[in-house]
Amino acid sequence: MELGIVGLGRMGKNMALRLLRDGHRVVGWARSPAGVAEVAKEGAVAATSLEDLVGRLEATPRTVWVMVPSGEPTEQTVQALASLLRAGDTVIDGGNSYYKDSVRRAAFLAERKIDYVDAGTSGGIWGLANGYCLMVGGSESVCKRLEPIFTSLAPPDGYARVGANGAGHLVKMIHNGIEYGMMQAYAEGFEILEASPYDLDLGRVAALWQHGSVVRSWLLDLATEALKEDPDLERVADYVDDSGEGRWTVIESVERAVPAPVLALALQARFRSRQESSFQGRLLAALRNKFGGHAVKKA
Repeated sequence: MELGIVGLGRMGKNMALRLLRDGHRVVGWARSPAGVAEVAKEGAVAATSLEDLVGRLEATPRTVWVMVPSGEPTEQTVQALASLLRAGDTVIDGGNSYYKDSVRRAAFLAERKIDYVDAGTSGGIWGLANGYCLMVGGSESVCKRLEPIFTSLAPPDGYARVGANGAGHLVKMIHNGIEYGMMQAYAEGFEILEASPYDLDLGRVAALWQHGSVVRSWLLDLATEALKEDPDLERVADYVDDSGEGRWTVIESVERAVPAPVLALALQARFRSRQESSFQGRLLAALRNKFGGHAVKKA
């Protein structure tokens, strides 16, 4: 098949390369010329602008995959494509967009008879070699037409249309919320081991758990690598960002009255990691000193 890809960063570039290697025609454009040059070397058609990308698509209906950061960059790109594409064309949003934004964008494009597909995409920097897990929302007929693209990107059984518009990004949102909880559980468990009276080789423990243990997972594989490369993790600061999906997952749990204490606390732990000195921690220490006369450490 043929498609345009807007955004050729770590994910978009590798997706373009995987599609090229499976025989698809790819027209690529990004604000950074480096990504465009890299995929052009592998056979992609290099576009100089969004308008140029749409103009270089030969097959109809045309398909454009948007792989730019969520929020305003995605919003601006979808708005621009709405004026460049024609009825029957398709926009695929493969970024980590909020599912309610995807529902709204689908309705906006539908007014122009342009199809919209939200493709929750998991695989990170390993997707080029291993494939991407694709959680897709949109019209059944449109998704069926685009299946050659999805099956080229995904590993065996790694693609599914999960529902109507918004469903793909909803499933990906919850996927990432679960990821927060799993990562936090590993981090807490290994810190307890690190604090034990034994001189444990944590990389070896992680590797051991990869074989037959009920806690084995790809995240544990990655933990094994990290602990073998830097056993005390001295080269890594304890600052953990969040890109939105964990927050949206917790908000969704509140709106649906679904208890999700583990996911909520995992998100809160990330917030705490970004504070060099917490006001609440200082107030706790001050209160303990006031009511009990307990000593405090001076800043």
